[in-house]
Amino acid sequence: MSAPAPAAPGLRPFSAMLRREFAGYFRTPLAYVFLAVFNAFAVSLAFFVGGLYESGVASLDRFFLYHPWLWAFLAPAAGARLWAEERRQGTLELLLTWPITVWQAALGKFLAAWLFLACALLMTTPVALTVGWLGEPDWGVIVSGYVGSFLCAGACLGIAAVASALTRSQVIAFVTGFLACFVLVLVGYGVFDELLAGALGAGGVDEFRRLGLWRNLEPFTLGLLDARPAAYFLSVAFAGLGLSAILVERR
Repeated sequence: MSAPAPAAPGLRPFSAMLRREFAGYFRTPLAYVFLAVFNAFAVSLAFFVGGLYESGVASLDRFFLYHPWLWAFLAPAAGARLWAEERRQGTLELLLTWPITVWQAALGKFLAAWLFLACALLMTTPVALTVGWLGEPDWGVIVSGYVGSFLCAGACLGIAAVASALTRSQVIAFVTGFLACFVLVLVGYGVFDELLAGALGAGGVDEFRRLGLWRNLEPFTLGLLDARPAAYFLSVAFAGLGLSAILVERR
């Protein structure tokens, strides 16, 4: 009987990197503050600003309406430490002495941060259960909305990864990532479109509008699992991941 094939050389260090980074988010009280703030704002915006209860409709479209704004803040906050913290503490060189490539390290860090954001999103499931208790919602639409929100979080995290790779300061990385995500959140809103109409024209605004986070999240909130918005979110996420790895590798 032949011996089993050995595991891939980089698989064990990669999984160790993933576990190390994911656990690192919960070693400080700041992570729990972020989770609490995200849930508090998500619920408050849905019920008190969006009028979810007063609408009388068993739907979470008003709940997901504000998720791009929330991810524009939380994703850069979670992604600011990806590379900036390693460079500030001088542990980046030590990290890269592991039997792991820069690309594997970047992927492990990115997936750990994305899982942390997924934890924040899963903590909002009581909102969905409340709507299910009050009415008879379409659970397929709700699941679709959660999938879209998760992909939106990944896109914001990809932008945050690039910002973190550019500096050793977490504050600068957070502010840079937040501003970039904030611009993408504004794209597609009426007031912002009117400001661009004079410079780009109607056709240019229509093309530019497709880059907006809410415009690509909206089909998911309606239960439409369209491949184009999903491809947009994944493209932004992994383009940011790849660019951050290139920046770290060149440094």
